[in-house]
Order: sequence, then structure tokens, then C-alpha cells
Amino acid sequence: MMKIFFYKTILIAFVFFITFKLTVGSLINQTESKIKDLTSKETVEIIKMKIRKEMQNAIDKDDYLNDDDAVLINKFLRKIRSELE
Repeated sequence: MMKIFFYKTILIAFVFFITFKLTVGSLINQTESKIKDLTSKETVEIIKMKIRKEMQNAIDKDDYLNDDDAVLINKFLRKIRSELE
């Protein structure tokens, strides 16, 4: 009787382990792979180039913000200054 219980317990643990590895384990592996891709030297250089390009585009523009956004940001900054004082 105890022998059957032991075998069933081992079988259930094994099935649980395999199921876990196939589901959650694969998600973890995919996430780790994406993180490694993002931190690779080539990807970092590509991101830096894109940021530089966007910064240059922003500098070349005459107006950064439209009037509504400028008013909203100005009010927000005034509120922050008043809270800091």
C-alpha cells in the first residue's frame, strides 16, 4: 500500500515538474532571451543612434510643444514649485 502511494507521489511530482518547465519555464527563457538581446552591445548602439536622431529632430523643429501642451506643462511646473517651497 505504501509502495503504491510512493510511486503515485513521484509520478505526480514528475508530471508537475514537466508541466511547469513546459509552461512557466519557457516563458522565463523567452524573457531572459529578450533581456539579453536588449543588453547586447549592438542593440545598445542602435538605441543610442535612434535617441541621437530623435534629439536632432527635436532641435531642428521650431516649436517643441503646441500651445495647449505648453500651458498645461507650465501650470504643472508652477504647482510643483509651490509645493517645494
